[in-house]
Amino acid sequence: MNDVGRQFTPRHAIIIGGSLGGLFTAVTLRAIGWTFEIIERSPHELDSRGGGLVLQPDVLAALRFAGIRVTDAIGVPSADRIYLDRDDAVVYRNFMPQTQTSWGTLYSMMRATIPADQIHSGEEFVGFEPGHGKVRALFASGRSAVGDLLVGADGPHSTLRALLRPGSLPRYAGYVAWRGLAPERRVSERARSLLEGTFAFQQGPGHMLLEYMVPGEDGSVRPGERRWNWVWYRKVDAAALPALLLDRAGRQHSYSLPPGTAKQADTEALRADGRAMLAPAFQELMAATDDIFLQTIQDLQMDQMVFGRAILLGDAAFIPRPHTAGGSAKAAANALALALALRNDHAGIDASLREWQHQQREAGYRMTDSGIAMGQQIMSL
Repeated sequence: MNDVGRQFTPRHAIIIGGSLGGLFTAVTLRAIGWTFEIIERSPHELDSRGGGLVLQPDVLAALRFAGIRVTDAIGVPSADRIYLDRDDAVVYRNFMPQTQTSWGTLYSMMRATIPADQIHSGEEFVGFEPGHGKVRALFASGRSAVGDLLVGADGPHSTLRALLRPGSLPRYAGYVAWRGLAPERRVSERARSLLEGTFAFQQGPGHMLLEYMVPGEDGSVRPGERRWNWVWYRKVDAAALPALLLDRAGRQHSYSLPPGTAKQADTEALRADGRAMLAPAFQELMAATDDIFLQTIQDLQMDQMVFGRAILLGDAAFIPRPHTAGGSAKAAANALALALALRNDHAGIDASLREWQHQQREAGYRMTDSGIAMGQQIMSL
């Protein structure tokens, strides 16, 4: 049956990945009348391992399009960007207001609007079969699902991308980001007065640390209940990476170490480096952090996002470096543009997907190229 003959039948999307990219896709497609199901490999509700992030206009636009109420509680504002020297002196200040939020805050806002029966947790996607205007997704359990669109929003390690383009792996950029979230109350009044209301940096040869304040673990933005999000970029030779990504239980990770898994010897060495290299205020943030975690910095650029009725979205297609502050924004922009294209699909879904790919692929190249240039400058690579 052609598109015109089915115009009053709700379209259905099968979304692989229940993190931010998958949720943005779900809530924006829902706003144009599509139905959906989300497939998430983890059997548990996802946690806030992503830490803090800068709230970008694309995120707000997607949330508002989806009808999700946005209030001031979404994040913590900052006014100035400052650079500190080794002795806590402010050597540069620039007025640049913005708002910082957390992965967990955005996740909770969207997840709360999705009925539990539309999320299949603990379900592993293993393959798909294209059809005439349809696609069938296959799962390790033996279950299958049929939809009008299969969306790979399953991140840097995308199973759908591996099926569509075997060997299309992210490339290690030569450095990592050590990250932590320090409860506001654990930081001294002296450090709080210096950092309050700022997005602060310290840069040195081959490294950079930044910090900003985000909502508390429970989403609170009340003073005293928030957290300091810090990120320290450090060079790590590719040959040394496997040993660093071996966790305290002896499990080998490929790209990141979630909170609570880094080896004690590695975090103690990092804290010792911090005492030797960082401003006292930043040393305090590190000392106040219980669980330091790690992500490797990677690059990925896909020259194709649409493969018939299967598409790649967010980090499954392009991985921007964190310096762009654009990872969640890119996923939100991809999802919103997809919904807008499919809302007005008078020429049919396939033509709308081709136009969506043209726009979003070019945007992906621009963002990732910008992040690579910034990283090379920051890290002196």
